[in-house]
Amino acid sequence: MAYSVIKFSSEDCGICHKMAFYDQKVSAELGLEFIDVKMQDTATYRKYRQILLKQYPDKSEMGWPTYIVCSAPSGEFEIVGEVKGGHPKGEFRERLQAVLNSVPAE
Repeated sequence: MAYSVIKFSSEDCGICHKMAFYDQKVSAELGLEFIDVKMQDTATYRKYRQILLKQYPDKSEMGWPTYIVCSAPSGEFEIVGEVKGGHPKGEFRERLQAVLNSVPAE
């Protein structure tokens, strides 16, 4: 099954900006579609809002940035994991890989 990483971030977030230098590239290396959702981009945020709210109904526990790994983000999605907050490139790759490793084989 194909999975996507949805990055929920803010234009004002320094850590979000720093992660942008490698998060999309690391996601692609792991075979994941990358979707960048800035909270200020209301049209894009509305499109993926239901995924964020399923994981964080009141948004209180989310980190900056929050990466949600799911299948079918534009349809009947299933969340398989997440990575919260800023991490060095290698650690980010390891955390994403751990999410993928936790998904049962089909």
